[in-house]
Amino acid sequence: MAALQNVPAILRQPIKRWRLAFTTIYFSRTLRSLLHDSASNNSIKLPSSTPHFVVLDVNADAGADFSNIDQTSLATLVKEKNLDRLLEFGGVEGVAIALRSDVRNGIHGAAKDVAQRQAAFGSNTYPRPPTKSFFHFVVEAFKDLTILVLLVCATLSLCFGIKEHGPKEGWYDGGSILVAVFLVISVSAVSNYRQNKQFDKLSKVSNNILVNVVRNERCQRISIFEVVVGDIVCLRIGDQVPADGLFLDGHSLQVDESSITGESENVEVNASGNPFLFSGTKVADGYGRMVVTAVGMNTTWGQMMSTISRDTNEKTPLQARLNKLTSSIGKIGLTVAFLVLVVLLVRYFTGNTKDENGNKEFNGSKTKSDDVVNAVVGIIASVVSILVMSIPEGLPLAVTLTLAYSMKRMMADQAMVRKLSACETMGSATTICTDKTGTLTLNQMKVTRFWLGKDPIEDSSSIAPSVLKLIQHGVALNTTGTIYRDTTGKLEFSGSPTEKAILSWSVLELGMDMEILKHNCTILLVEAFNSEKKRSGILMRKKTDNTIHVHWKGAAEMILAMCSSYYDASGRMTDLNAAERMAFEQIIQGMAATSLRCIAFAHKQIPEEEHETGEGRKKIEEDRLTLIGLIGIKDPCRTGVRKAVEECQHAGVNVKMITGDNVFTARAIATECGILKADQNMNSEAVIEGEVFRKYTPKERMEKVDKICVMARSSPFDKLLMIQCLKRKGHVVAVTGDGTNDAPALKEADIGLSMGIQGTEVAKESSDIIILDDNFASVVMILKWGRCVYNNIQKFIQFQLTVNLAALAINFVAVVSAGEVPLTAVQLLWVNLIMDTLGALALATEQPTKELMEKQPVGQEEPLITNIMWRNLLAQALYQISVLVTLQFKGGSIFGVQDKIKSTLIFNTFVLCQVFNEFNARKLEKKNIFKGIHKNKLFLGVIGITVILQVVMVEFLNKFADTERLDRGQWEACIAIAAMSWPIGLVVKCLPVSKKPFLRYPKW
Repeated sequence: MAALQNVPAILRQPIKRWRLAFTTIYFSRTLRSLLHDSASNNSIKLPSSTPHFVVLDVNADAGADFSNIDQTSLATLVKEKNLDRLLEFGGVEGVAIALRSDVRNGIHGAAKDVAQRQAAFGSNTYPRPPTKSFFHFVVEAFKDLTILVLLVCATLSLCFGIKEHGPKEGWYDGGSILVAVFLVISVSAVSNYRQNKQFDKLSKVSNNILVNVVRNERCQRISIFEVVVGDIVCLRIGDQVPADGLFLDGHSLQVDESSITGESENVEVNASGNPFLFSGTKVADGYGRMVVTAVGMNTTWGQMMSTISRDTNEKTPLQARLNKLTSSIGKIGLTVAFLVLVVLLVRYFTGNTKDENGNKEFNGSKTKSDDVVNAVVGIIASVVSILVMSIPEGLPLAVTLTLAYSMKRMMADQAMVRKLSACETMGSATTICTDKTGTLTLNQMKVTRFWLGKDPIEDSSSIAPSVLKLIQHGVALNTTGTIYRDTTGKLEFSGSPTEKAILSWSVLELGMDMEILKHNCTILLVEAFNSEKKRSGILMRKKTDNTIHVHWKGAAEMILAMCSSYYDASGRMTDLNAAERMAFEQIIQGMAATSLRCIAFAHKQIPEEEHETGEGRKKIEEDRLTLIGLIGIKDPCRTGVRKAVEECQHAGVNVKMITGDNVFTARAIATECGILKADQNMNSEAVIEGEVFRKYTPKERMEKVDKICVMARSSPFDKLLMIQCLKRKGHVVAVTGDGTNDAPALKEADIGLSMGIQGTEVAKESSDIIILDDNFASVVMILKWGRCVYNNIQKFIQFQLTVNLAALAINFVAVVSAGEVPLTAVQLLWVNLIMDTLGALALATEQPTKELMEKQPVGQEEPLITNIMWRNLLAQALYQISVLVTLQFKGGSIFGVQDKIKSTLIFNTFVLCQVFNEFNARKLEKKNIFKGIHKNKLFLGVIGITVILQVVMVEFLNKFADTERLDRGQWEACIAIAAMSWPIGLVVKCLPVSKKPFLRYPKW
């Protein structure tokens, strides 16, 4: 011992430091053990404020043991809002310590640490109800009444056929119908199953929200599914709370709990009275941080969401109209089928129906009962087949296909569709109201100008130290952004683009040290920024001299209006008289005219006695401030935005810019983007401030709303007001929005477009489509896709109705005149397959073309079948009817063939006519039907498959399809007759049509 005491003092210093570290660690672990014991035994209640100490994580990679934490108690603590129980845990900090989470620096965040937390507390996911299997869609397809009737007919035909002709040949008729029905069911089930998978995929993407967490001293964005118990989550206005947890720190935090409780009133969250936060709720105001205590199925939200599945049966307005159209056409088909049934039955039982040898099929009592049943079953099968083909069930399928296809392609074009109806509604849009920041501009902000007093500052060394400190305090404390410095000294700024630009400028240009400034001050009160107030403020106390200060930051002209004096570069304070104020206004206007966003900083020192008398106040003083300085932030316009705006204007769609910036900045950006013409001066009605628009009378607003191109200094209420006016004037309005306060406008608009990068979760949930890259060019692409969906449906309607009309006419004429159906049940089902499924696949997947943006918007109440479509389909249908009737009555003599080959010629010609007419349907108005065909590989593939299958049906499946093989000359004749569809289509498109609708079906 004596030897140890003789060790020089310099050697004792490291030993003292190790002893101190050991004592600290031992004390920390002992206290944490006491905390755990108190929580487990419910015997010791600790005060809510825990001692200020730091738990030293000696070996972060060694892993954490959470076996001593009761997960159920922790989850129940928040669910029941049990403050007494929270005190037993040692308050919020006690819970954080128990979860091995540093309230300032977060969890370690290494892969092993995250894995152990997920193993102990579960992952932040919840099981979804199982997705519908392929078998489910097969069963749904079997529920179709016509399919069931056909199956009954096929079964009866199969039984009687085998009984009469034996199993070797007797199965052909019934088996053929069964195979055809199987094909129809398979194609329908496959398409619906794929669509369902597409919706599930989109649902997973839309639920994958990015969350700000602090891990290993660094603020970072991670997927909501990666959040674990113990994570420190940063919350801002509009964020969704990603898990259950406890409030750590923050200011003015208010949460919308309506998704959980159903109550519309916002709930204030604070450290003393209500520190509980629930997964799935939304931040309505303020900001804060929370420690996560429960994730996934251990939260109320997770248990609720696991029972909910997304409804993929959403019917869009266009689908509803097409269902009515299908129903109307189906009634006509049912009438024709019934008449055919009556005629065929009368002819059979009166002895007018003859077999292949010319003998009567029915001879009264001499005819076997099996033969009678067989004949009747055959008649019913043919009639049902006519009915199946006459009902254009391919129309809803075509809408489903084109919507599913366009949704997939729009995803690649940076647009995620949340509501199907938005796809088609966008095609009718007449006005787009767009934000400026991030949509028309790049959202890459940088401070380029700085004014102190009335002088521009180029070098921070010329600024008085007292003023420099005020600026640094105003930036460092009045912000929701953060700064992270890694081990190499590299800086990483996080927050909104504006906050990042200001923080970067303050650190790099003014030498600000954010950590020191925050350490030396205590924030007493905060007013968070939102798009309505356009400013944020703090009330703070300096620890060095205990003085109270107010700092404001926000839109330059609004902050200027709150000031009565200003600082110059030397630090001298000068009164702000009318002349001085005008000089500052001109500085602001000058910066704004060069497309700069102007931000001002103001300050005021509050006397101690004045602060004491106002203790407990909820509002920060905002008058008689001193202006510190002005900065100008540059946000360049996106490349290609002007071209995109011009495309919209050329397509008859008005583009209006609604922004929170001042009128000069707004006008400069709008002119640069092409929304405003250079000759539209400031006094014109094209540029207006939100406040002015708000003060108009309702009549004045309705008169002037069409003329407005730019609305500056607008609030979310002004945006909502403009949308309501535009809709009342008959416009179909698309609106972009990113803030929480934009939610009412996004819901009110016909199409709500939220921003994927800058948009809050509240805005996204209120929108119909999410623009993933925040780019206006993507909005234009959505417009093109919307028009493309509508155009593709019209193409398919024209093609479908041509076949329906021709098939019904030829069958009706043939039955009434000759007493026979020219096409068998199998052949009719094959034609139906070509029309409904393959036709829909070919025509519903055409991509947008430039031609779509050369037309004016189509009104939502306009008839689906236009005069142009009537002209095209009637010409083709009349040609097909005339050809098929001629073949029916004169085909045998023209070609010198027997009835069986004649029937095959009719069937082959009819199918090939549809193949050639499919090319005509690609272009409703343009004469060149082959333009861009090489880009649609699916169309060419479908045509190729159809032709190959038709050859197989005619040449190889003779017994199955009831056909005879055709020679080369007969094939050439069929192709030549069908190919006439092209020149007929070309000639018909030269005929003018009236603009007045030929037939208007309001319900369609």
